Amino acid sequence: MWRYDKYLYSSALRQYMASSMELRSPNCAYCKLKPCYRGEGKVPANCPMVTYPEIVRGAFEKYIGFIREIHRAATLVEAEGYCIWPRLREVVEFARKLGIRRIGVAFCIGLSSEAELVVRYLEDKGFEVYSVCCKCGAVDKTRIGLNEDQKLRPGTFEAMCNPIAQAELLNHVGTEFNVVVGLCIGHDTLFMMHSKAPVTYLIVKDRVTGHNPAVAIYASSYFRTRL
Repeated sequence: MWRYDKYLYSSALRQYMASSMELRSPNCAYCKLKPCYRGEGKVPANCPMVTYPEIVRGAFEKYIGFIREIHRAATLVEAEGYCIWPRLREVVEFARKLGIRRIGVAFCIGLSSEAELVVRYLEDKGFEVYSVCCKCGAVDKTRIGLNEDQKLRPGTFEAMCNPIAQAELLNHVGTEFNVVVGLCIGHDTLFMMHSKAPVTYLIVKDRVTGHNPAVAIYASSYFRTRL
């Protein structure tokens, strides 16, 4: 695994690295070499395998117990369903490999129809499924500090999204694996912060692209004014 060890203790490389501190690390997005992928080859001076070897080593040591099982299941799903299974099928196969029976679905009210289809599909595959809508609690947005003129429809009751309640309810019923279906940016963050069970995405909220945020990257010229 550590075929690049010979690079880590090269004094010449460390001196070069010291002279190149303006290169942020980690910043792998700009790396054209990707020696990590092949396990060999020239390693950039700001590669985190060079600048932070202890962190990289320490991270691998954390792949034990259930963490190791999650990684193995994910890797097996990748190998078996590569470019064959859609994400929804991958959720099922991943959960099966981990022996999971109870799945939670945290969904946006704007994707209620999609959430129902997802829950029915998972139930048909033999899972015990619990689902929670983002508006659960019926708490007006002013309770979280918004003014009336900051609502989508000022002067009316407008329920705030309540991702912490979604997480706590799924925690209470003991879900083993939670699936996010279209929670707003930030609200999804809070849900993941409070979920006791591991979390994965099924649908990422993007109202402009039909919940396909990669479109704005692949077709960036068409989205220039919006980006």
